[in-house]
Amino acid sequence: MTLIDTPLTLTPAMEQYVQRIEQQLEDFPDVQRMFRGCYASTYETTIRVMEDGSSFVITGDIPAMWLRDSAAQVRHYLPLAAEDAELSERIAGLIRRQLFCISLDPYANAFNPEPNDARYDEDLTELTPWIWERKYEIDSLCYPIQLSYLFWRQTGRTDLFDTSFYQTMHRIIDLWIVEQRHDERSPYHFIREHCPPSDTLRNNGRGMPTSYTGMTWSGFRPSDDACTFGYLIPSNMFAVVVLGYMAEIAREIYNDERLRARAQKLQEEIEFGIEHYGTVLHPTYGKIYAYETGGQGNHHLMDDANVPSLLSIPYLGYRDADDAVYQNTRRFILSEDNPYYFTGTAASGIGSPHTPPSYIWHIALSMQGLTSNDPEEMKQLLHWLSTTHDGTGLMHEGFHKDDPAQYTRPWFAWSNSVFAEFVIRFIERCDKEE
Repeated sequence: MTLIDTPLTLTPAMEQYVQRIEQQLEDFPDVQRMFRGCYASTYETTIRVMEDGSSFVITGDIPAMWLRDSAAQVRHYLPLAAEDAELSERIAGLIRRQLFCISLDPYANAFNPEPNDARYDEDLTELTPWIWERKYEIDSLCYPIQLSYLFWRQTGRTDLFDTSFYQTMHRIIDLWIVEQRHDERSPYHFIREHCPPSDTLRNNGRGMPTSYTGMTWSGFRPSDDACTFGYLIPSNMFAVVVLGYMAEIAREIYNDERLRARAQKLQEEIEFGIEHYGTVLHPTYGKIYAYETGGQGNHHLMDDANVPSLLSIPYLGYRDADDAVYQNTRRFILSEDNPYYFTGTAASGIGSPHTPPSYIWHIALSMQGLTSNDPEEMKQLLHWLSTTHDGTGLMHEGFHKDDPAQYTRPWFAWSNSVFAEFVIRFIERCDKEE
């Protein structure tokens, strides 16, 4: 599958859309100046068309395709997909590429455009020339299904639901069932030598022991950092939502009662595990969701900037924004009781153990806006986002809470896309209030 390295440019429909949003941002000139570059970033700088018509989407400054990032990078284009044939085909091409990658190895998180043996490190796990990195993360399998479902509902296109897609759904369900009992049944192991502890799994590459809860195990977080405890609550929430999508597709597209029943049974088991093993009664905030648990009475109370996160629960579709337990959790994670919430002179927001202490993530600020129903909070977040990019006009990974000139990853397309999505939602809310 040879790469055709020809940069894309915005289609006429995309150009008209950008101009319309820019006109509606006249009261927010700093945001207006940034919107075009962030909206266009994925399409103009990261999508590469393959000879077979599929789309290979790099993260930005890393030449590999993450299943998670690539799906998240195009989500803000979905509203135009029904009317823009060229854009629609690029997204469809990405979905086909993601299905191909999952068929190669459902435990891998990032892939090469061809079998060139390029990778981050020579890890002790089952590597092939196609794999850039093989850190198993639940969300790597959730995102392609979510994108496919949203694309279908936006465009009405069903041509992607072929034999390959059908087999992929079964493959994902099979893997998640195995990982419900990771310690007993899983073939997966991962060791990286000569690295920080967050880049490898303890217990001889198997991760810390877990007990059965109904949830499904994850080796790594969406940050690509190792889980402290194997049941990552936000990613299990995402799996619950995606299994609902699978059940709907099985019923409406394939008319397959067995597949629908398999998806719903697993969905119920995972949700039971979340609600019975993944919550904590906090002395200040009341009942909240933990970030991780091992099913043995241990809980990790925090949130991470990467999505899925506890902050993103309504965005994922697991619970509404006004859900009482979510609101309690939100108050906790947007406070300094969350060890990765930082308050500074430039901004206040959630960071990650993946980046240095006191670094706030633009993705987290955008996600806070996407999950807010408070116009004033949204305006404050837009101000912080538009004043912490160090004059680049683009989003970064993390920046220092007191000095935005100190930042990581100048070319991080996922962050640009989430910012654009937040701006669009803000404009839509403003339109409804008029």
